[in-house]
Amino acid sequence: MIQSFCDWLSSTALSLTIQTVRWIIPAVQTVHILCVSIVMSSMAMLDLRLLGVAGTNQAVSRMVSRFVPWVWGALPVLLTTGIILIIGEPSRELLNPYFRAKMAMLATVTVMTLFVQRKNAKDAGYWEARRAAAALIGLASLLLWVGILSAGRWIAYY
Repeated sequence: MIQSFCDWLSSTALSLTIQTVRWIIPAVQTVHILCVSIVMSSMAMLDLRLLGVAGTNQAVSRMVSRFVPWVWGALPVLLTTGIILIIGEPSRELLNPYFRAKMAMLATVTVMTLFVQRKNAKDAGYWEARRAAAALIGLASLLLWVGILSAGRWIAYY
């Protein structure tokens, strides 16, 4: 079923345009990678703070307020560029187990980030009062983001 969808999608006018106009894929990939950098650096800073490894001179609430908006700003751009890349090469993405793993990890870490932000919004001292929980969620988030980055790279090689 997915193969049939990929075959249909790759034969649409939009997909054929993306496939044949030589600058579209490199330009979209460039924007995608720049946004990945924004998300990765923002989340690394927050996750390392949750772990108590870096930025310990600032409250977690300050770090959440400082870095999470960058993530929410970059994710819609990543979604848009990702959709364009999928439309251009649907079989390469949708049939790829690394792509599926990347999407599963992304969904998980997005919910985790929303959870961290919501708890912080209700109580600015929430994560300082729960150091073990903060460290656990920071570690899990950091590992998921590294997994997303790795899976994204492996899509090209599968």
